[in-house]
Amino acid sequence: MKKLVLLTVLMGLVLAMFSGCASMQKSSVYERSAEDKMILIQEKIEDGVKAGTLTPDQSQTYLAILKDIRTDYTGLRGKNVSREERNSFQGRLDALGEVIDRALPRTKKNEKTPDSIGERFGSWVEWLFLSEKIEKPTRGNRIITLQRRIDDERSSGLISLAEGSEFQARLDYVRSEYLRMMEGAAYGEREVISRLLDSLEADLKQVPQL
Repeated sequence: MKKLVLLTVLMGLVLAMFSGCASMQKSSVYERSAEDKMILIQEKIEDGVKAGTLTPDQSQTYLAILKDIRTDYTGLRGKNVSREERNSFQGRLDALGEVIDRALPRTKKNEKTPDSIGERFGSWVEWLFLSEKIEKPTRGNRIITLQRRIDDERSSGLISLAEGSEFQARLDYVRSEYLRMMEGAAYGEREVISRLLDSLEADLKQVPQL
């Protein structure tokens, strides 16, 4: 009888441990997703200000809303948050992102295509010199790309669990530091993030495939 009770207790502890690990994993995935969205939203605002496509009043309004959301996120981080609270928080981020997207100018689909050879050549030259600047991924996009790669390679077994954990810890650190720096870091400090991402990308490429 005692053995049966002990076995039941042990099984309960094991189930509780696995349940706790799963809860922690879900929480970390939720936090990464929220932080990625906050980073991308702030990058959109900053790029809009630099390009002159967002007015100072617009940028200040969006940054104030984002700051309020970030403050609420800091209060929830690491806590046991319900699904409803997570969905509500993600909904606020999505809504802000959509408002900013609508405020930014879009390329007109029905824009007239240059007819003459000179116009076409001029458009091609303009695209050639500007494409690198336009298509260069932001730090936020690089973080998201690296996260997908780590997730894919861990789930497919291309990297070991230990390597996956190490890469994930490094990326989590970069994400956290970049989010902190966006509060008002100097240009040189943000370049440190770029170098850390370069290093992580290079190390991922050098890992032998299992």
